[in-house]
Amino acid sequence: MTRRLESLLEEARGLIVRVTPREAQAAVEDGALLVDTRSADEQREQGVLIPGALLHPLSVVLWRLEALPRETRVILVCRHGYSSSLAAAELARLGFREPGDVIGGVEAWQKAGLPVEPLR
Repeated sequence: MTRRLESLLEEARGLIVRVTPREAQAAVEDGALLVDTRSADEQREQGVLIPGALLHPLSVVLWRLEALPRETRVILVCRHGYSSSLAAAELARLGFREPGDVIGGVEAWQKAGLPVEPLR
């Protein structure tokens, strides 16, 4: 990772609440909204979806803000937990309540044994 990217991630992660996959699942059970920001290619490569997660790829998530409730906690998940940190920081800058991301992304979600469904 380049130094510039590390700096961007550090700055972004200072604005958000990072959660483990299990904490994310508990937050969803308490009413948080989970948004999967992986591209269609990334979804195909990993071959799974998280049940109930809204699918808004990073390339369009910031353009679909009207679909995301500002009063509900929004947690983003990507493949490894990098791009979701950057997108969650943008939500924080735009006034969303307690935006966060999943540490380790979908990969960590799967390793934690949490529910996934095959991509169809």
